[in-house]
Amino acid sequence: MSSETFRARNIYRHVSLQKRLPKHFASETSFKTSSLLRQQQPMFQLQLLPHQVLNCLVRSHVECAEEELPARVGFLGLGIMGSPMAQNLIKAGCDVTVWNRTKSKCDPLISLGAKYKPSPEEVAASCDVTFAMLADPESAIDVACGKYGAASGIGPGKGYVDVSTVDGATSKLIHGHIKATGASFLEAPVSGSKKPAEDGQLIFLTAGDKPLYDEVAPFLDIMGKSRFYLGDVGNGAAMKLVVNMIMGSMMASFSEGLLLSEKVGLDPNVLVEVVSQGAISAPMYKLKGPSMTKSLYPTAFPLKHQQKDLRLALGLAESVSQSTPIAAAANELYKVAKSQGLSDQDFSAVIEALKAKQ
Repeated sequence: MSSETFRARNIYRHVSLQKRLPKHFASETSFKTSSLLRQQQPMFQLQLLPHQVLNCLVRSHVECAEEELPARVGFLGLGIMGSPMAQNLIKAGCDVTVWNRTKSKCDPLISLGAKYKPSPEEVAASCDVTFAMLADPESAIDVACGKYGAASGIGPGKGYVDVSTVDGATSKLIHGHIKATGASFLEAPVSGSKKPAEDGQLIFLTAGDKPLYDEVAPFLDIMGKSRFYLGDVGNGAAMKLVVNMIMGSMMASFSEGLLLSEKVGLDPNVLVEVVSQGAISAPMYKLKGPSMTKSLYPTAFPLKHQQKDLRLALGLAESVSQSTPIAAAANELYKVAKSQGLSDQDFSAVIEALKAKQ
């Protein structure tokens, strides 16, 4: 298959998910399709409108026009990340079945058109592809491999995509249980927090069965802005832990800078602006800084999850004898913040651990 046809095929899949002809597309997918087109030069013109996409594809006789995507999508875990991810699938026209330990968290999605099953086993049994977004390794294992877990309902021809942030050993354990049923497995932890999840701007770090990756790529593109295939199971988990280790250390250092600037008589808000315009600019600083200067920490990524990821990253580093003293020091600060009752606050609340040391 030519690269041009592959690109056209990806765009067609996004359009076909709407189950509509070109006159009207849901705004989210129209935007995504337009964004895809802008990336596909020289095959398409920059200014093609969504209704022109299908006409262009028809004229081009795209090979995959008759190909169907998996009709039924399961989603397990509807927390701060899982809920908006599942909502985006529903809004894009996907047939979604949901489950969560606390049933009430399913209700908003059911009102949007999702189906509900009372166990991960039943979700996996009724769906072609099942996504799972759980809080920690223990939950991920239990939902996949425990009593009434997804592995009990899944089987040949089906796929399981774990988008939770876990360590490599956990991912490989779940992979083994899923593969033993004859199903396919993909780990796909995400980089991004609540707002990117809501906006469909996550980054997927995937590894595992390549055919399943290709099959679920359109769904990943609904929920995210980019995706990486990293090879064998464990590589996605490792990449996510490295990314979050860097992020946690950056936030700890940023917190020190805010407090130091204030101590020497500078305006920390001006520091945020200076940093945001320089070589060390990161969206995180501009997004979190103004609230941090007011001691406000609206939760986008819970502090307890950041500390968990640092702990797992340090374990990964130890397994390969890599020294990580900066991350280790940052981890201690997050532990102090947890002891102060800040576990469910945003991870930017780590600054409170430094205030306590003054």
